[in-house]
Amino acid sequence: MHHMSFNVLIGLCAWTLCLLILMEGMRARLVITGKIAGNTFRPDNTNLSPFMQRLARAHANCVESLPVFGALLLAAIVTGRTALTDPLALWLLVARIVQSCFHLASLSNGAVNARFAAFAFQVAIAVYWTYALFTA
Repeated sequence: MHHMSFNVLIGLCAWTLCLLILMEGMRARLVITGKIAGNTFRPDNTNLSPFMQRLARAHANCVESLPVFGALLLAAIVTGRTALTDPLALWLLVARIVQSCFHLASLSNGAVNARFAAFAFQVAIAVYWTYALFTA
């Protein structure tokens, strides 16, 4: 049986991959329908719709945070200390998905504040895990 930390590590990768597949699927549709040339995409999607720009940022946020969260989870897994990360692991994944969803939904002040709260929650978990893993 896998520990929650393992499942969440895979979940973080899967969520990042889902956002990538969504973005590339939408880009492919634009190319196939002739709305944009395949060689004109910008990494941040600034030449596309506001939603596509938010999608690029949501995906980039996942890519940027995965090394930190992933390393902490992996450290717990390989050292047999998942008892330190398991209780909050699912909460981390939920907060990551919530952050991405708010990012995709809107840039309104309320959505940005909710997105920041979800991110701050993830950072707090990571800080706790770092301390717990160092002192265990």
